[in-house]
Amino acid sequence: MAIIEVNGLRKAYGGRTAVDGVSFSVGEGEIFGILGSNGAGKTTTVECVEGLRTPDAGTVRVAGLDPVSDHEKVTRILGAQLQESELQPKLTVREALELYAAFHRAPAAWRPLAERLGLEAVLRTRFAKLSGGQKQRLFIALALIGSPRVVVLDELTTGLDPRARRDTWSLIEEIRDSGVTVLLVTHFMEEAQRLCDRVAVIDRGRVAALDTPAGLISRSTASTVISFVPSRPLDDGELAGLPQAASVETTDGRIVINGTDETVDAVVSLLARHHVTARQLRITDATLDDAFLDLTAPGGPAGTLTEEEKA
Repeated sequence: MAIIEVNGLRKAYGGRTAVDGVSFSVGEGEIFGILGSNGAGKTTTVECVEGLRTPDAGTVRVAGLDPVSDHEKVTRILGAQLQESELQPKLTVREALELYAAFHRAPAAWRPLAERLGLEAVLRTRFAKLSGGQKQRLFIALALIGSPRVVVLDELTTGLDPRARRDTWSLIEEIRDSGVTVLLVTHFMEEAQRLCDRVAVIDRGRVAALDTPAGLISRSTASTVISFVPSRPLDDGELAGLPQAASVETTDGRIVINGTDETVDAVVSLLARHHVTARQLRITDATLDDAFLDLTAPGGPAGTLTEEEKA
C-alpha cells in the first residue's frame, strides 16, 4: 500500500521551474530516497509533501490526505526534519522535547525516545552547546515526538563527520524497523545505497530514474571498475578496444577501466598475452555514484523510466 503518492507535481518560483512533472509513490514501511545534486528540486518536492508549499499543478497525497487542504490532519501522521533547522540557543534538550510534545494530542513519551536516540546524557544541555551529531539526534527526536506514520528527513547528515554519519544511518534503520515510513532526501550516494529500499533520482526538476539502488547501478555504463599498475606499458589501442569498456584512463601510471565482467576477462587475457604483471590490482563493482553520473549526464539517459515505472 502506498502511503505517499505524488503525481505530475509542478512548482515554479518567479518563472523558474523547480519541479517539473515529478511522480512517485512510497510504500508503507519503506525507506524511500530522493537523490539529486544541489538545486535539482529535491527539497521543493518534499516541502510539497509536507504541506509547506502549494503545488502549481499535480497532486500530492499522504495516507490519502492533501497536505495543503488537510494540513492539520497530515501533521498528526507526518513528522519532518527540515534541511535547515535551528532552536533557541539557550533551550535545553529536555525543554525542546517537552515543548514539541505539547504540540501533539497523543505524543510519544519523550524520555524513552531520548534514551533510544542517545540524548539522555544531554537533557540539561543547551542547544548551542550540542555537537553536530547531537543536534541531528535531537531533530530526529522532535520529528518522531508525535508518533508519526511517516517521517521526512532532509539532508540529515550534511556536515557530520564519518562516524556521526554512520551512527545516524543506524538510527534511520531503527526508525524504519519500528514501522515508520522514511522519506530520505540526500545527495550522498553512499547514504542512499546503504539505506534506501528504492530511490528516485531527480535531475533538473524531473525524475530521471526510479528503482532500487541495485537496479540503478545495473543501468550504469560501467558495472565493474578495474584498476592496476602494469609492470610495463600497454598499447593504448588494445586497451581502448577492450570489449564492453566504457572508459579507459591512465593517471600516474595507473590504468582505470570502467567496464563489465567481460572486460575483466579481456584484461586478464591481455596481461597474460603480453606477459605483463598487474600490480596493485583492484576490481570493484560500480556504485550509485557511477549510476548517478550516467543518469544525470547531459544527453544521457536522464528522464527515462523502466517499463515498470511507466506502468
